[in-house]
Amino acid sequence: MKKITKISFFTIIFIIFTNISFSKEEYFSEGIKLFEKKKYEEAKFLFERSIVFNPKHSNSYLYLAKIYNKTEDKKNEEKNLEATLLIDPINEEAILMLMKIGLEKTNYSKVKELSEKFTKVCTTLCAENKKILRELENLEPKNDES
Repeated sequence: MKKITKISFFTIIFIIFTNISFSKEEYFSEGIKLFEKKKYEEAKFLFERSIVFNPKHSNSYLYLAKIYNKTEDKKNEEKNLEATLLIDPINEEAILMLMKIGLEKTNYSKVKELSEKFTKVCTTLCAENKKILRELENLEPKNDES
């Protein structure tokens, strides 16, 4: 009788943990689908739930930042991008998005710093860095000494 009870107990615990593990990935996957359908509020809720189950899921923070970008909430966008980079310091997309925010804020030193970091880690979005550096050159104040 004790063996049956122990086996039942461990089986139930296993099922519970399996469901929790499955559900946290499910939140993120469903959030992506809603994001692609431009249902940002529903997607935001699912990404936040994903973070509750796994606070170190950098892509959930990245997608929250993308949602805040779409809804033009720059403060929360930047906050979530910084969280993404704390967890995943070489996330190209997050660095690129922060560089664009830096350009908008005319924070040239931060853009240059991020650009240097981006150059070291870029694998797929390298061309974007060149565009931003060109924009930076056009916008950066020149010191004319005559």
